[in-house]
Amino acid sequence: MTAKERKAKVYHADLWGPREEKYAWLSEHDWETTNWQKARPHSEFYLFVPRDEAALERYQKFIKATDIFPVSSTGVKTHRDHFVIDFDKEALKRRIRTFIDLNLPDDFVRETFGLKDSGTWSLENARKTVQQDKDWSSRIIPCLYRPFDVRWLFYHPSMVERSREEVMKNMLRKNLCLCSGRAGQVVGEDAPWNLTFCADSIQDHNMFYRGGVVSFPLYLYSDFSNHGFCGDGMVGGQERSNLNPMLLDSLQSACKGEFTPESIFYYVYAILSSKDYRGEYAELLRIDFPRIPFTKDVKLFQKLAALGGRLVDLHLLRSSELDPPIARFEGEGDGIVQTGKKGLRYDSEKQRVFINEEQFFEDVPPKVWVYQIGGYQVCHKWLKDRKDRCLTLEEIKTYCHIVTALAKTIKIQAEIDKLYPEVEETLLPIQLETK
Repeated sequence: MTAKERKAKVYHADLWGPREEKYAWLSEHDWETTNWQKARPHSEFYLFVPRDEAALERYQKFIKATDIFPVSSTGVKTHRDHFVIDFDKEALKRRIRTFIDLNLPDDFVRETFGLKDSGTWSLENARKTVQQDKDWSSRIIPCLYRPFDVRWLFYHPSMVERSREEVMKNMLRKNLCLCSGRAGQVVGEDAPWNLTFCADSIQDHNMFYRGGVVSFPLYLYSDFSNHGFCGDGMVGGQERSNLNPMLLDSLQSACKGEFTPESIFYYVYAILSSKDYRGEYAELLRIDFPRIPFTKDVKLFQKLAALGGRLVDLHLLRSSELDPPIARFEGEGDGIVQTGKKGLRYDSEKQRVFINEEQFFEDVPPKVWVYQIGGYQVCHKWLKDRKDRCLTLEEIKTYCHIVTALAKTIKIQAEIDKLYPEVEETLLPIQLETK
């Protein structure tokens, strides 16, 4: 028998549905009556499942996100969100001030704030460290906690378990960050891949459903003073791009055009926002970092970069397209977000999102209400996380802008999808040297 004849053959079958249906099916079938599909495991992951080989061949010609942005990390993990993160900056500041009050014993602080010692953290030591930091208040900074949900974080090394400071310090200055994931959530065989967002601040590890957000900053800063903090806030030194130099050289050489770091960032964001791209490579996006196809058509690149730039501005809620918003807040009441039958709910006929029995956001289209980012249904999640809170005027304005941003995102994604087929038709072959 030859070596070729001794090679094993791998077959695969899926069975989806409720447990009872699976049991019923298994009781009537065996390995001989199962509809198997032949799998062809090979590099890079040798998966024992069937794959679209033609799609895989095309996809492997694209550039992996980690090769485009060499420096990256997962998001921040505090291990004590309830204490170091808050919607209200002043409330967080008061909490930290109480935490370091020398007149209060450790046991009182521990019980009051529900803090527990662990193998890597001691309340006593943390209190002493923060007490010695005269500029601790400068470490209260914005943090992208969930999609469109920026909160205040006490970003202090003695209070945040995994600060990822080597990368996140770059987000203390003016910057952009691509937020993505190494693998999409698998809820079912048709689960969509939507692990793409952007930030101009540091991000929480669990920004996406099931966590695991990976942050790719656009710029890196050197010569930080005191790890980026001083009495006047955040400071930093020289700026350089976090783009692979060979990518920029390849684009400029092949396309004979001008490419800025921002334009490349926007182009990447547009591609990752394409529903056609997400659908075509869904199974591949679930197993590793996304790969990006680059076009050699300068005009096509510029069109997609422009659309990606609009998306970035919308998702950072800084776009002029947000005003006037398409949604508005109506009804008399206390503005408290409630749950239950008369609380947070959506009326699809009237296109209203109720936060309690009487008050609601009007003109919220069904497609916007169900829209997901990172596995979260954004319009529901944002309000659900404010359960029992009275919405401030600023929060009401923000929610109306989120609704508007999502409505315009859907339209821009459609424009991107019209252009996307041309990208693969004009694919620029690029070979990048990576560390």
